[in-house]
Amino acid sequence: MDASFPKNEKLCGKQSVDHLYKEGKRFVSWPLRVSYIVAPDHANRVLIWAPKSLFRHAVDRNRLRRQMREAYRLNKSLLDQSASHFHIAFNYVDKNKQDYHLIEKAMRKALKKLNQLTYEKVD
Repeated sequence: MDASFPKNEKLCGKQSVDHLYKEGKRFVSWPLRVSYIVAPDHANRVLIWAPKSLFRHAVDRNRLRRQMREAYRLNKSLLDQSASHFHIAFNYVDKNKQDYHLIEKAMRKALKKLNQLTYEKVD
């Protein structure tokens, strides 16, 4: 199992991000809102985001993003087993900072749900 998070797994570019938010579907795995779309290429790409409107201090946003990246990195194997590939955005939506265990639990739940969506479309 590769537990890294290299550059080619990060969703970059204004057009890709705009397309994801415009055309993608959403669900909530509290405290994360997950936007996703089936990827045209053969790789899962992820965007991690914590809003400045909720967390004015950069240190708070950076900590939340670091926790979400770590949770994704450790649990991305749940998504690697799926038949499809996705572009995914994980947005932190809670007004309070949560501890890492809650964020990891929400990330695991979101990745399992994405994996189930893959198999529902195949059937």
